[in-house]
Amino acid sequence: MKILIMGAGGVGLFYGARLQRAGEDVYYCARGENLRVLREHGLEVKSFQGDFSLQVKATDDPREFAPYDLILFCVKSYDTIATARLLDRCLGEDGAVMTIQNGVENEAALCTVLPRESVMGGNARVGAELTAPGKLLHTASGIIEFGELDGRDTPRAQRIAEAFKRAGVFGQFTRDLTSVRWKKLMGNNGTNTVSALARCTLGEMFADAESDALVHRLINETAMVGRAEGAKISDEDVEALYNVARGFSNAGAIKTSTLQDLERGKRLEYDAISGAVVRAARRHGLSVPATETVHALLKLLDAHRG
Repeated sequence: MKILIMGAGGVGLFYGARLQRAGEDVYYCARGENLRVLREHGLEVKSFQGDFSLQVKATDDPREFAPYDLILFCVKSYDTIATARLLDRCLGEDGAVMTIQNGVENEAALCTVLPRESVMGGNARVGAELTAPGKLLHTASGIIEFGELDGRDTPRAQRIAEAFKRAGVFGQFTRDLTSVRWKKLMGNNGTNTVSALARCTLGEMFADAESDALVHRLINETAMVGRAEGAKISDEDVEALYNVARGFSNAGAIKTSTLQDLERGKRLEYDAISGAVVRAARRHGLSVPATETVHALLKLLDAHRG
């Protein structure tokens, strides 16, 4: 498949590298110093699954190598609309733009710019960090869960699933994207928020009883709101996700993406995470005091991050 990685940060570079090593025709859309290094020196990956280097094809214009069979949409959620406008006429016949961004609102945002039938949704289940231009650190997991917006099992979904399987990143094809996306948001709202506010890794977060309890409460609030939004989330799902988050053997090395952004002085992606939960809770008249608190604090932190 001909694939564009739209947003060559930690997540995009990880999946692009895996797909490229499996034989797919992969292009990376990057900018600034990261683009220069990728073009001149390629990509260096340090991974708990084994280190490797790749020569890559990188651009700052997604139209340069168009059309594509698949565009993995990996930019920060606050850049969704502006970036989607750059993808006009970039897809081949029956091609797809698959968001694997944080949050549960990006599919709808993409559909305001792109034809709805071209949009797919997915979850990136990976711990990955761009430690320097062209240098990637892979610390955990590395699969994608995805599906069509209307829940159908389509030929293009099958083709994408086969490509993901060849690359070793296939997690699940789902007919229930709402449930899968809200389950991912449970983890993000529980860990990204606390890790950024406390400037701590997963290991440090769960080593403290009070922060551990806060994560659990945030996950439960998100599950409650997700259920109101139509997601099928059981109590067992909540506890399973909580235990997975606590159970990484290298948790002391894992930094959430929001903490990574904070350490680099970048804009924080909190509104797509805690903000999405707060907005949905208000639609349904639900009380989410822990989420409202961390959301307000992250808003202040983002405003004064410099």
